[in-house]
Amino acid sequence: MNFFAEIVGQTRAIELLSSAVKKGRIAPAYLFAGSPGIGRSLTAKCFSAMLLSANVPDHKIPLIKKKIRLGNHPDLLWVEPSYLERGQVIPASIAEANKLKRQAPPQVRIEQIRSITQFLSRPPLEAKRSVVVIEEAQLMTEAAANALLKTLEEPGKATIVLIASARSLLPTIISRTQQIPFYPLSHSDLSRVLKAQNRAEILNDPEILAMANGSPGVAIASFARLETISKQLLNKLKKRPQNSLEALQLAKEIKEQLDFQAQLWLVDYLQYYYWNSYLEKNLIEQLEKTRQYLLAYVQPRLAWETTLLSFC
Repeated sequence: MNFFAEIVGQTRAIELLSSAVKKGRIAPAYLFAGSPGIGRSLTAKCFSAMLLSANVPDHKIPLIKKKIRLGNHPDLLWVEPSYLERGQVIPASIAEANKLKRQAPPQVRIEQIRSITQFLSRPPLEAKRSVVVIEEAQLMTEAAANALLKTLEEPGKATIVLIASARSLLPTIISRTQQIPFYPLSHSDLSRVLKAQNRAEILNDPEILAMANGSPGVAIASFARLETISKQLLNKLKKRPQNSLEALQLAKEIKEQLDFQAQLWLVDYLQYYYWNSYLEKNLIEQLEKTRQYLLAYVQPRLAWETTLLSFC
C-alpha cells in the first residue's frame, strides 16, 4: 500500500522514510526539516499511518488512517504550539477556531513535553510502537527543549517526529534526530496543488506567490489571511501616507483591526508589495524594524506609527 500517495514533490523524503520501514531501521527520532506548508505535517501523518499499520491486515488500514485523521488513535500523540489561558494549555488551532486573540505567538511548553513523557511511559495499546509528532518544534521554550532532550535519549518503543527548520533548533536536539529534508515545490507542482484544492485564484496574486516561496500551505494560509483584512484598510496601506496625520490614523486602524499574528503577517505582505511597487530598499528595512519591534513587545500602535511616519 502506498501510504504517501497524496504527497506532492517530496520524493527524497518519501524514499528515505519508506526505505527505513522496509529495512526495519526506523530511527527513534526524526527531524522533518524545511519551510512551512510544503508537506511536512501531511507527510508526518502518512508516516504515522505507515508505522501504526505495521503487521496489520490491509483491510484494517483504512480504519487506522481514519483514526489518525480524526486525531483519536491511542498510540499517536500530536503536539502543536499552544497558548496558556488561566493555567490551561490551549492548542493554537483551537484558539484560532475559537477566534481567541493573543498578543504573543504560541509556544510548545514544558507542560506539553511532560505529557509526551507520560504518554511514552505506557506501552502501545493497538500498534507495535507509539508515535509522537511535534509541530513547529522551533517554538519550544527553553525549559521544554531541555526536557525534550531527556526524552530523545530514551524514547522507549516509540518514534518521535519533530517538524521544524533545522536552523531553528538546538544542535543538541538535532544531533539526536535523523534529518529528513523537505524542499519548496516547483512552480508546476505548486500550481497543481492549488488547482487540485480549487485555489487557482491564488496564482494571480504576485505578492502571495512570492511569500509562498514554493509552499502551497503558506500560499493558502496567506490568501486566507489577506481576505480577513478589510479592503478599505488594505487600499490605504498600499498607498504611502501623505502626511503625519494620515500616518497616525492608519497606525491606529491597524492596531484596532488586526491582532498580533495578523500584524506580523502584514509586515511580510507589505514588504513584498512595496518592493514590487516602489523598489525602495529603505521601505523594506523600515518594515523589518517594525517586525522586530512587534516581536520585542513594543506597543503595536507605536511600532506602526514609527514606520508609517517614516514613509511620509
